[in-house]
Amino acid sequence: MVKNKLQRFAENKFFNNMFQCTYNDLLTTGFDLKGKWRSEFFNNENPIVLELGCGKGEYTIGLGKKYPYKNFIGLDIKGARMWRGCKTSNEENMTNVAFIRTHIQLIEHFFAANEVDEIWITFPDPQLKKPNKRLTSPRFLALYSKILKPESIIHLKTDSNDLYDYTLNEVLLPQKYNVIFHTNDLYAEKDYLEVKEIQTFYEIMYLATGKPITYIEFKIII
Repeated sequence: MVKNKLQRFAENKFFNNMFQCTYNDLLTTGFDLKGKWRSEFFNNENPIVLELGCGKGEYTIGLGKKYPYKNFIGLDIKGARMWRGCKTSNEENMTNVAFIRTHIQLIEHFFAANEVDEIWITFPDPQLKKPNKRLTSPRFLALYSKILKPESIIHLKTDSNDLYDYTLNEVLLPQKYNVIFHTNDLYAEKDYLEVKEIQTFYEIMYLATGKPITYIEFKIII
């Protein structure tokens, strides 16, 4: 297992769509593509969509195939897992997919204001004992607001009722957020078929056990 991880870490260095920076580099020299993703990497003016906590990158890859006229970037700190998404996207010559290995709290070092059009948060760690670490906590929502265009959509897909309830309580503040849709059982809904089309490894596993999947779609308005 350790050997496989080390091999994947080594391979990650050679993928042209995998980006890794040390914290010191971010502070001293910054990230070269910040504010320039469209012009210097994707070479188009298409929307940029992020998947936060992308794991193996199944959702990032799935979205990239479904929407070829959008650009997708998966972020996670688990390099050995992200290797799978990098390898698949390279094998299939996907030019609209990239990955960043980093902590999500450093996101504003990689993107400029108004550079991102949409965010997906798919099955993150619910951080039941550490609310401040939840990817939908006020701390993280404030970070997203710094890089998102006005009225951009954020999606949360999770099997955790605790995270669903917590997030819903946060975003039901009308002066800060606009909730477009929410459900505590996505697959009981007749609509939102496109949200169900792409499934992660964990989502498939949860569905097999009969566990309901929850979903929230909302916007940050200030």
